Amino acid sequence: MPLYEYRCDACEHSFEALQKMSDEPLIHCPACDEATLRKLVSAGGFRLKGEGWYETDFKGGKNKRNIADSSKKESITKKSDAA
Repeated sequence: MPLYEYRCDACEHSFEALQKMSDEPLIHCPACDEATLRKLVSAGGFRLKGEGWYETDFKGGKNKRNIADSSKKESITKKSDAA
């Protein structure tokens, strides 16, 4: 379920609400109980992070090497050389 940001026009109280996409927008402010809430437009919180997430999901063909595995081997080699 996505997080939506709201701001009250009466008291300027801001908060986030976890709602289904099919839910009606909130109207009443939890701080002042006025019916002046406004849904804000904000950046999404979805971020793809990590080593080679796409390689395991979308990798095709047998001749492509796994970059995530090779970078782990290189970092292990560098650590052993430093010791």
